[in-house]
Amino acid sequence: MEQLAIFGGTPVKETAIGYGHQYIDEDDIAAVVEVLRNGDLTCGPKISELEAKLCDITGAKYAVAVCNGTAALHLTAMAAGFGEGDEVIVSSITFAASSNCVLYCGATPVFADIKPDTYNIDPEAVRKLITPRTKGIIAVDFTGQAVEHDALKAICEEYNLVYIEDAAHAIGTRYKDKAVGSIADMTCFSFHPVKTATAGEGGAITTNDEALYRKLLRLRAHGITRNQAEMVHPTDARWYNEQVELGYNYRITDFQAALLISQLNKLPAFSARRKEIVERYDKAFADVPELIVQREIPESDTTRHLYIIRLNQEKLSCSRREFFDALYAENTRPQVHYLPVYWHSCYEKLGYEKGLCPNAEQFYEEVMSIPLYYSMTDEDVEDVIRAVKKVVAYYAKA
Repeated sequence: MEQLAIFGGTPVKETAIGYGHQYIDEDDIAAVVEVLRNGDLTCGPKISELEAKLCDITGAKYAVAVCNGTAALHLTAMAAGFGEGDEVIVSSITFAASSNCVLYCGATPVFADIKPDTYNIDPEAVRKLITPRTKGIIAVDFTGQAVEHDALKAICEEYNLVYIEDAAHAIGTRYKDKAVGSIADMTCFSFHPVKTATAGEGGAITTNDEALYRKLLRLRAHGITRNQAEMVHPTDARWYNEQVELGYNYRITDFQAALLISQLNKLPAFSARRKEIVERYDKAFADVPELIVQREIPESDTTRHLYIIRLNQEKLSCSRREFFDALYAENTRPQVHYLPVYWHSCYEKLGYEKGLCPNAEQFYEEVMSIPLYYSMTDEDVEDVIRAVKKVVAYYAKA
């Protein structure tokens, strides 16, 4: 048996490879440089160009670009009217921003369990949590796989709830051949460097509702408008603008928008390469009983942001921590996505306790994300597979 690097053996890879990384080419650099040279650094024409590009990709009628994905979530929660006394159902396995946005508005997050095979929010778990105080659902496309939109939309229509999709992982994903971004009442995207396409930092909201769109535009810019129809004291004076509600400065810059436009031009290539790597991983791990791979629903044509391996602990003699550390030592650097949100000490202080979502809690104890990004070479992919199988072989029960 090959000795693990953590115990003195030779690592599979000479140099470390992380779970995610951006890809920047000369077109991206040129796009940013052009904006830096023309002087329109913010509030310029690249913002509307980016928003039009996002509408074209998602099929949504409207898009609002913002400074990051968290800002997108906050603005959707505000536009939805969430406030004190309201409950909003959110996924238990997600980055904390998905539920923090509910807290920002003074409402109460209610955590729904996930399905044990797809890792997405379970519509039946959602239904059981609905009360007269429930005002909305924030459903997360975890790893990039689309949530079960038909079931969730039916619940929202039945109970008159606002349906928000957190698609931070899912740019490029389609559900029943309809692009993510055109299905929910509002959909939020993130363009952090580890995501499929990046603006450095950046986010966006898409919607088909013009009233929500107008509100999101105001909230992005302090609640200030130049639209006379929205003013309490309208005037046609060129200099006049009026703050009609309390908003935030969540604008994105033009050079970030230029970078993202250039990145989105490569989205078909980014998506295709990620699918190739996922297919190779799925094939490699299909005959490894010590590992469980994520099940995909047939309705989702997924551009995967994360590739999750789940340990079948009945067939392994190690803990998740031991497996993680061993894989890390092989210079294949995994990550864990995510701690159940209500396990964070911030939520513990708010009164949330362990045991709320058993599937999510078991999931957390058994999973890690392995490298997945566009610029991985075929050799990188094979090295990751070899590293994972090396650790599995060492810890596999006889």
